[in-house]
Amino acid sequence: MKHIFEQKVYYSDTDSYGVVWHGSYLRWLEMGRIEYCEDLGLNLIDLQNQDIVLPVTNMNIKYKSSAKLNDDIIIETEITELKSYSVTFKQFIKSKETLKTFVEADVVVVAINNDGKLYRKLPEILSNKFNEVLKCPALV
Repeated sequence: MKHIFEQKVYYSDTDSYGVVWHGSYLRWLEMGRIEYCEDLGLNLIDLQNQDIVLPVTNMNIKYKSSAKLNDDIIIETEITELKSYSVTFKQFIKSKETLKTFVEADVVVVAINNDGKLYRKLPEILSNKFNEVLKCPALV
C-alpha cells in the first residue's frame, strides 16, 4: 500500500535563496508517515495511550533537487521492510506537475514505551497492521 498526499510549498518552507529549506522536507516526511499510519487505523495519540511511541532511529535521505515557493508537491510513503523490532518506510517527495524527485528517504522506526524502553518485538497492534500491508498484492 502506498500513501500519497499533496502539499503546497509556502514562504515559510523556503530559505533565503528562495528554495525549500532542507528541514522542511523532514517535516513533510514525518507528515507522510503519520498520514500513512492514520490510514491504517494507527492513531499516534491512541498508541501513546497504549504505551507505544514510534521514534525514528535511522534516516537515509538523498536531496536530489530543490522545490521552490508555490510548487505543488506530493509525498509518497510505503513500507519496504518489516523486522521483528522495526519498520522501514520508503518515502519520496516529488513535483506534482513533473513527478521530478526532490527527496528520496529510507526511514527506520522502532517502538518504545512511554518511558523510553525499546520493545524487542513490535507490539502486536503494529506488526499485524504492517504485515497486512506487506501482503497486499500491490507490493508483491
